[in-house]
Amino acid sequence: MTAHPRGEAPDPAAEDPATGEEAGVQAAGTPGAPDEGGARSAEGADDDAEAAESAEAAESAEAAEEPEQAPGEPVAPALSEAEAELAAQRELRERIEQRKAGKEGPIAAGAKLSGPAADLLAAVRAVESGEKPGNAFFDSPVSAPAPRRAAPTAPAARSVSSPAPEQPRVASPEAAASVAEVLAGGGAPGALAGPAAAALGEGAAAALREDPWRLLAVPGVRPEQADGFARALLGAECGPDDERRTAALVSWMLERAALRGHTALDADEVRAGLAGFSVTDPGEAVQQAVAEGVVLVFQDGDDTAVSQETEGAEEETSEDGAQGDEEPVRVLLGLDRYALAEESLADGLARLVNSCEKGADWTDAAAAAPSPSAGELIRAAASAGLVVHSGGESARAEPAALIAAAHGLGLRALGTTHSTDGLRRLTDAVGDPGSAVTLSALLSGGSGPGRDADGAFAVDVLVVLDAPQLDVETAAMLVESLADGTRLILSGDPGVLGSAGAGRVFADVIASRACPHVVSRTPDPGPIGELVSGIGIGELPQVEAPGREVVIVPVREAGEAVHRTVQLVADSVPRAIGVPSADTQVITVGHGGTAGTTALNAALKQRLNPGPGRFGGFDPGDRVVHVPAPGRVVPGSVVSADADGLHLDCSGTSVVVPQERVEASVRHGWALSAHQAAGMRWPAAVVVLPGDAAQGLSRPWVYTAFSRGERHLSVVHGVDQALPRAVAEVPAQERTTRLRPLLEALPTPDAS
Repeated sequence: MTAHPRGEAPDPAAEDPATGEEAGVQAAGTPGAPDEGGARSAEGADDDAEAAESAEAAESAEAAEEPEQAPGEPVAPALSEAEAELAAQRELRERIEQRKAGKEGPIAAGAKLSGPAADLLAAVRAVESGEKPGNAFFDSPVSAPAPRRAAPTAPAARSVSSPAPEQPRVASPEAAASVAEVLAGGGAPGALAGPAAAALGEGAAAALREDPWRLLAVPGVRPEQADGFARALLGAECGPDDERRTAALVSWMLERAALRGHTALDADEVRAGLAGFSVTDPGEAVQQAVAEGVVLVFQDGDDTAVSQETEGAEEETSEDGAQGDEEPVRVLLGLDRYALAEESLADGLARLVNSCEKGADWTDAAAAAPSPSAGELIRAAASAGLVVHSGGESARAEPAALIAAAHGLGLRALGTTHSTDGLRRLTDAVGDPGSAVTLSALLSGGSGPGRDADGAFAVDVLVVLDAPQLDVETAAMLVESLADGTRLILSGDPGVLGSAGAGRVFADVIASRACPHVVSRTPDPGPIGELVSGIGIGELPQVEAPGREVVIVPVREAGEAVHRTVQLVADSVPRAIGVPSADTQVITVGHGGTAGTTALNAALKQRLNPGPGRFGGFDPGDRVVHVPAPGRVVPGSVVSADADGLHLDCSGTSVVVPQERVEASVRHGWALSAHQAAGMRWPAAVVVLPGDAAQGLSRPWVYTAFSRGERHLSVVHGVDQALPRAVAEVPAQERTTRLRPLLEALPTPDAS
C-alpha cells in the first residue's frame, strides 16, 4: 500500500498514489457498529430513515422546535401496501381487554392474545393456511385469489398489474387544519400539523386532544417536546405517571430500538428507560402498557408468548419458591408488527423446508458447475427447500451458477438483489437479463415473473443475494409470497453491515441451523480482497499493492481530510489509477460532522459540478442518491426540474421526485455512508476516517466500506490506532430478535 507521510503539503502531486512511498504496514480498520451505538452509532438510523435523522440533528431542548423530516408513519415513514393496510387495521381495532385475574404459565405463541394482536395473528395464519384469501382482511376491492397450492409446473405469464409506488401517507387538508388548531393550543409549531395528521390518521385532532402524548408518534418528536405539549393542553391534570404518557413512552422506546435493528427489548431495559423519564413505578407502567395492547410480552429463548400477568407472576413464583431453583427467565417486550412478522417468517420458512421435493436429482448439473463451491450449492438446493449461502464478492458467481443450472433443468429460477448495481453484476454473471430483478421491484410488482393464480410468485427457485440487507418485515412479505415447494436460497456476505430495518434475518437463519449452510471457498482476489478477508476475521493485515490498489493518506484534522478527499477524487485517482471521478465513490462514517457526507458533498460539488443549486439545492449534472423508502438507496444524477418535480436519471431509468419529497428523499451522492453503500460497488472507493469518526468504527463498518472498491481503495486516515483497534475489538453488536428461537422450536426434520 502507498502511504503519504503526515504533514506533507496537500498538493495534487502529494495526493497522487503513483508518487507516494510504499507502506505495507498500515491498512484500514473497522468503524464501530452503526447499527447499535445509539442510533446506529455515527451513521444512525438515518442512513435508512433520512427524514428522522435530519429532524433529530436539528432539534434543541425546546419543546416547540419543529423536526425537519417529512411526514410519515410513526413506525416506518414509508410503508408498503400490505403494511399500511395492517397498520390501519391496528388503529381501528379495540385495545386489548383487561388482563385476566388468573395467572398461567407460558402458552403457545399467540394462543391467549386478544384485541389487535390476536386478530392480526389469526389473519396471518388464516391466509397462510388457505382458509381465507389474502385480501379478506383489507378494504381494497380486489378479486380474491384461490387457496394456496403448490407452484404450477407451467410457466406463468410474466406480466402483472403492479401496485402504485410506495408513497408516504398524506393527510387531507381538512385533517391537517384541525390538527393545526390543536397544536396551536398546545404551543407546538404548526409545521407538525401535516406529519401528525399523516401519522395518526383523519382523527388525529381528536386523538391529540384526548392523548397529547400521541404526538410522539410523529417522527423526530422527542419526549420532552411531547411533555411540553401535554402540559399546555392538560395543565394540572398532566403528570409523569399518567398512563397515557407511560404507554406512549414504552412505544416510543421500542420504535427507537427498531431503528437500531431490534425487534424486541429486554423488559429491564424498558423499565430503566422509563425511570430516566421520571416515571415513579416503571414496573407498573410496563404492566399497564402490556394490558393496553401497546406491547406484547415474550420469554427469551422460547417461542411462546407470555401472559399479560408475566411481570407480576415472575415475582410471585420467586417468592413462593415454586421456581426458586430455576434460572431467571429473561422477559422481552415487542411491538406486535415485529412479533407477527417474525412468527409469520418462521412459519413460512418451515413451510418451505417441509414442502420441498427432497428427491430431486441435480447430479449432472452439480458436476458441470464452474467451481466446487458452486457444485456444493447446487447439490444443497436440490435436496432442501431452504439453503443459506455465504461468501464474499467473488462468491456471487455461485448463486449465478445455480440460477443457470436451474434454467437448464427446466425450472423457473430468479435472482434478486438489494440494488440496481447488484442487479447489473448478477445479470452479467448469469448471462440472462431476465433472470434477475431487484427485491423492491419484485415485491412491488414493477418487474419480475408476476404472480400465479394463488398470488404466489411464479418461480420454482428464488435466490436472494445481499441477504444480510433483509429486514424481518420484508423477509416475511417475501416468504409469504412463495408457493409450497419453492426453493429459497439466501446468499450474502456475513461480514457486512446489517439491514436498515429491524431484525437480523440472515444471521438468525444461520444461527438456528434450520437448513443447510454452504460456505464458499472462493476468495476475493487481489490486495483489496486480501485486506478485506483479514478484516473479516479481526485482523488488519499488511498487504502488498504493487499496482497501487490500496493507498493510505494520513491526515491530522477534518479540514485536511475534506481537502485531500477532493484532491483524490478530482485529480489523483483519475490520473494515477485511470478511474474517472464519476466512477469513484467517497464513503464516510456519518452524515453530520466536519467530514461527514454533508460537508464532503458540498466540497465535491463545488469542485466537480459548481452551481447555484437552483433546483432545491441541486443543479443538472449533480450526482445524487434517491431514497424512496427507508433502506432503499438509488444512485442517479440530476437531469432537470419543472413543475412536476426533480427529474433524475437512475441507471438509465427516469425518475421524477415530486417537489414536496425532494428535501426528504434526495441527497447529493458523491459521498455516502457505509450503510447507504451496502450492496453496491464502484471501480474506486475513497474511505474517509476523520478523527471524530473513531467512536463510530466497528469491524462490520470497516469491512463494508473497504470492500466497496473493485480496483482501487484510498483511505483518508485520521483515527490513528482506533482503526486497528476497532477491527480487532469491536465486532457487530447483537440485535435483540426472536427469529432464531422461533426457528429452533419449529420442526425441521430435514435440516442438516
